[in-house]
Amino acid sequence: MKRALFFDSALLPSGWTQDVRLEIEDGIIRSVSSNASREGAGHHPGIAVPGMPNMHCHAFQRAMAGLAERRGPANDSFWTWRELMYRFLAQLTPDDIEVIAAFAYMEMLEAGYTTVTEFHYLHHDPKGRPYDDVGELVGRIAAAAKSTGIGLTLLPSLYVTGGFGGASPTAGQKRFLNNPDRFLDLVARSRAIVAELPEARIGIAPHSLRAVPPEMLRIVVAACPQMPIHIHAAEQVKEVEDSVAVLGARPVEWLLNNADVGPHWCIIHATHMVPKETGALARSGAVAGLCPLTEASLGDGIFDGARYIAASGRVGVGTDSNIQIDAAAELRQLEYGQRLSLRERNVFASREAESVGRHLFEAALAGGAQACARPVGSIDVGRRADLVLLDRDHPDLAVGTDDHWLDAWIFVTGRTAVREVLIGGERVVADGRHRDHDLLTRRYVAAVTRLLAA
Repeated sequence: MKRALFFDSALLPSGWTQDVRLEIEDGIIRSVSSNASREGAGHHPGIAVPGMPNMHCHAFQRAMAGLAERRGPANDSFWTWRELMYRFLAQLTPDDIEVIAAFAYMEMLEAGYTTVTEFHYLHHDPKGRPYDDVGELVGRIAAAAKSTGIGLTLLPSLYVTGGFGGASPTAGQKRFLNNPDRFLDLVARSRAIVAELPEARIGIAPHSLRAVPPEMLRIVVAACPQMPIHIHAAEQVKEVEDSVAVLGARPVEWLLNNADVGPHWCIIHATHMVPKETGALARSGAVAGLCPLTEASLGDGIFDGARYIAASGRVGVGTDSNIQIDAAAELRQLEYGQRLSLRERNVFASREAESVGRHLFEAALAGGAQACARPVGSIDVGRRADLVLLDRDHPDLAVGTDDHWLDAWIFVTGRTAVREVLIGGERVVADGRHRDHDLLTRRYVAAVTRLLAA
């Protein structure tokens, strides 16, 4: 289907431009014209920017938001949070997973994300038994993406052991577990399931070096050449210490030396690296998948962003545990973490008078598009027409132009500035609300009410 769209202002690869006309066919941008005629085109008022890829998400964790904010009997940490997460997911039915994912994806669209990269490790029933269809829960994630309209990169996750050195899995991990053969069957089934979604992609997600022994990592990576590969690494100090004790190297160091890490890899978190690792990861061309709000929530630590960006490292942002779904808030937290760590301001600006918001936004667009392997991340020929319209009449955007709009969105207004969202040129969010906001919200509230009463 062909259509023409017209925007008063838009951020193109060449910079800010006025009176922009896009010719769209089957959701793909076929031509871009500046200072163009509006005649015959659908007019979308506002400030048009590329939609942000969310390059790391565990959708089911959206329903846990707010449940882990009571102090436990000992020092709380990522590891105590993880035990609560295991107890929570033990209750989830396939219907629950679809309803929660749809609600989370709706919120992403309303907050400026247009693609989600789902790191999907919930595979089996609550007793750890495989479903008759190995892709039962993959199908629920795909259905949630289809119903909301969000673009999808699906990463089935391999989880084999409970810790480094082949430690036995715990009871809480039984819904995750597969051997490499069944995992590769799941990857094949996942490809078939998402085939009907526009420009959907499949990759793999070996969960972590603590959950996937080296020999099994090599098997699945060799079986999936050039597919996106995402892996958690160096999120926690204990994880780094255990990796050194068992593998003789820090997690990122081991991956760089043993796994041929390159541009189709995404290293999630990478929080605890020494400078040598930071520089080597930047040179590899891989993306560092940062989730600043979740990393702050879990007390993970602060990524060495200043050093990494100075080495031309690539970054993307993700919502991870979905405690707050807001593209601008993730970017803001990324910059603010650096400010707190270094006691400086405007860390992600590389030269005098440069807009921090513009630099952050474009870096995350490029890294996110690379990590999700979809044709997104810029308003350009051959890319999907997945666009966010910021509200030009918002009090904090009405008084500026160009890069000021991005600075105000990221550091002041957040998701309240998102007026409209287009997916493949089709409007899915209008006046800040998803087309099915009320229905998806009612279903989510009903599911969570039942889960919390159990």
